[in-house]
Amino acid sequence: MKRIVVLVSGGGTNLQALLDAQDRGEIPGGQITCVIASKPGVYALERAAAHGIPGKVLERKAYPDVHAYSAAMRDLLLAEQADLVVYAGFLTILDEQVVDAFPGKMMNIHPALIPSFCGKGYYGLHVHEAVLQSGVKLTGATVHFVTADCDAGPHHRPKGGVKCRCWRGTPRRFCSDG
Repeated sequence: MKRIVVLVSGGGTNLQALLDAQDRGEIPGGQITCVIASKPGVYALERAAAHGIPGKVLERKAYPDVHAYSAAMRDLLLAEQADLVVYAGFLTILDEQVVDAFPGKMMNIHPALIPSFCGKGYYGLHVHEAVLQSGVKLTGATVHFVTADCDAGPHHRPKGGVKCRCWRGTPRRFCSDG
């Protein structure tokens, strides 16, 4: 069984989708064994706990720079014996130390169709704001392998993407549907 470690920074909606898929038996040969958050108190840790999955916090602001944080994350992932690392709403771009330790074993869920709205500065709500401000009619998510270059790893994009729709309760500033 492959050990999957999920990295999070917030509420954990992507994590929840992964947990639901695991509960339905849709992750054959793999199991989420740990969730690591970049800050304490995030709801994603509660989601993990509700599924009996250990949650850990490696607080970004406890380290002087990304290099030191990346070294600590690499060491924690190695200690967890991760076979696959999934960035699921994880808002820190880790450096090559982590990529080199897990080549071809790291995936990111990016909230836009790459190559649009990606790279440095495009994370979290910033991506959604940029998508809506641009007026594009199609949007979606991209799952790609993590490489040393931000949002540049190999990926599979569904043909045609997904139509953008605003959900009931979406703040008006994020909704272009009227």
